[in-house]
Amino acid sequence: MTNELNSAKRKLKQNQMSSGGWAWFNGGRENRYITQHIIAGFGHLKHLNVTSSATENSIVQNALTYLDNEFVKEYKNLKNHNKEVDLTKDNLSPMQLHYLYVRSFYPEVKPSKEVQMIMDYYQSQIQKYWLKRSLYSKGLMALSMHRMDDAKTANKILKSLKENSITSDELGMYWKANTNSWHWYQAPIETQALLIEAFSEIENDVTTIDNLKIWLLKNKQTNQWKTTKATTEAVYALLLKGSDWLDITEMVDVKVGYETISPETLENVKLEAGTGYYKTTWSGSEIKKEQADVTVTKKGDGIAWGALYWQYFENLDKITSAETPLKLSKKLFLKTNTNKGEAISKITTDTKLKVGDLVRVRIELRTDRSMEFVHLKDMRAAGFEPINVISQYKWQDGLGYYESTKDASTNFFIDYLPKGVYIFEYDLRLNNAGDMSNGISTIQSMYAPEFSSHSEGVRISVE
Repeated sequence: MTNELNSAKRKLKQNQMSSGGWAWFNGGRENRYITQHIIAGFGHLKHLNVTSSATENSIVQNALTYLDNEFVKEYKNLKNHNKEVDLTKDNLSPMQLHYLYVRSFYPEVKPSKEVQMIMDYYQSQIQKYWLKRSLYSKGLMALSMHRMDDAKTANKILKSLKENSITSDELGMYWKANTNSWHWYQAPIETQALLIEAFSEIENDVTTIDNLKIWLLKNKQTNQWKTTKATTEAVYALLLKGSDWLDITEMVDVKVGYETISPETLENVKLEAGTGYYKTTWSGSEIKKEQADVTVTKKGDGIAWGALYWQYFENLDKITSAETPLKLSKKLFLKTNTNKGEAISKITTDTKLKVGDLVRVRIELRTDRSMEFVHLKDMRAAGFEPINVISQYKWQDGLGYYESTKDASTNFFIDYLPKGVYIFEYDLRLNNAGDMSNGISTIQSMYAPEFSSHSEGVRISVE
């Protein structure tokens, strides 16, 4: 690890340009945001009391010189090159706010008089116009003002953030407005991490910080943290104040019926190092009625979650719909051509179907949270044949997915499923008579299998 760390430092030193900045890729021009991001990283290490060497201090000092110059340059461009700009109006930019946040980690490196004067100008701007900014910008402003000894403004911003937040037992504390965008200052993971930092440093309420951390971890349960940038910011946030979840070693007590379940009482069960994960199963002959009562007792601070699976056999058309964060509803419609064009009517137990009829399958999916890597499988009756047999990637109502037709089912692979309601439709033709089960639709998160659901079963009769 020491070798890796020294290698990374050498790479940073070698790639730093004579101006003190870094390019995004070698051979390019200095990139102000990349430079600020790197120096913020050094600031995080400093805040966590990680010791630094003379080499790192030199890297940071050179970069701050470059960033001070860029900070002044943007202000002068605002002031000199656009005569119509009113300096008393809202002139806050995400880049200047990010600079103030980065610079606030290094109060020992005194800014020049010119830089200090411009910092004072932006401080007055924040005092007037903070309310209109994005969540990420509010986090930057709250921390910057707190470190500039303007507790009044910092507390106002924090109070507003708290008033606009949502808190739930399962998802923790979060904001509806924290959604994906193309901009670096509108990234959900980095935004949540920054807000954890703000609440940790300014308010330091353990309950609030723990709730903010819960959202971060619950997000990781069904989504990937897409970049090294998002991951490092999230890890930094989790290492900040609040309950120290990493030191908790007590197991969760699990009782199934009258039996207490623990690794000590189970044969051939091993705990996974670090997470404490373990698994046990019962076969059909071992299952008793009282095992339907499961009690989970959490000791100590922090959070824990797991999953209980109950698997059994049932006729497909007897299955009722499941109530989970994912909700599926499946309906079949008979397609007919009329003088006014195509018409569809819902198929019920009384509907007369015959060989050759066209049937439209409509699946309605509701999800109360965003998820990634989701598989939706729709079974079909033996007497149905798909009209579309070519597997392909499709876009519909803002949702992208890969549709794959198999012998007995149609599959939808969704790499990103935003929160909302979605409709999937496709057509089938009846090619056999008989009394058949049309099966169910099932959906499951590929990497968090406890997030699954299914529709109710449907039965059809074809003359």
